[in-house]
Amino acid sequence: MNDAQPKPRSRIQQENRRRILDAALDMFSQHGYRGTTLDQIAEAAGLSKPNILYYFGGKEEIHVTLLNNLMRTWLAPLERLAPEGEPLEELLGYIRRKLQMSRDFPRESRLFANEILQGAPRMGPHLESGLRPLFDAKCRLIADWVAAGRIAPVDPGHLIVSIWATTQHYADFEAQLAVLMPERDALWRGAEAHLEAMFAKLLTP
Repeated sequence: MNDAQPKPRSRIQQENRRRILDAALDMFSQHGYRGTTLDQIAEAAGLSKPNILYYFGGKEEIHVTLLNNLMRTWLAPLERLAPEGEPLEELLGYIRRKLQMSRDFPRESRLFANEILQGAPRMGPHLESGLRPLFDAKCRLIADWVAAGRIAPVDPGHLIVSIWATTQHYADFEAQLAVLMPERDALWRGAEAHLEAMFAKLLTP
């Protein structure tokens, strides 16, 4: 039995993997999985196609690696919704974190959206094993807050989905918003103020 640990990647290997994943994120977020080729990823990364295949088994492995990394990042804001906190502030804080993620990680948001639009062929198991238990737990927490009269009556599941819809829109439809609201800083300030006011009105008992 071989108990040898995998050899650590060199700095150059780590950098090349990072370049490949960053280039692939650009391509997948723009063209979707089906519309992206290894040749496109190689050109965007400034590496040869054989070099890409030295680090990854193919397009699907690159895509799955990005999705795995994304799920860890994507679940973090919902995980931080704390039972011991003040319910309204916890929920408004969640909205702010989701909006900040849309601002900081628009490519990742579009990668996720494209995967879901295709029926989640590669992310389905993660949705079942990672997102679903967390979603159910936070729905129970919100239901407890409603039952205790700490926030206004609201359907917990639809509340969370509404937060996703309103915050992630700013990343997924960035090109449209660049035309309609071209002043970027004003867009994000206005979005945060509007969403906080809207959800505070909905949730205040």
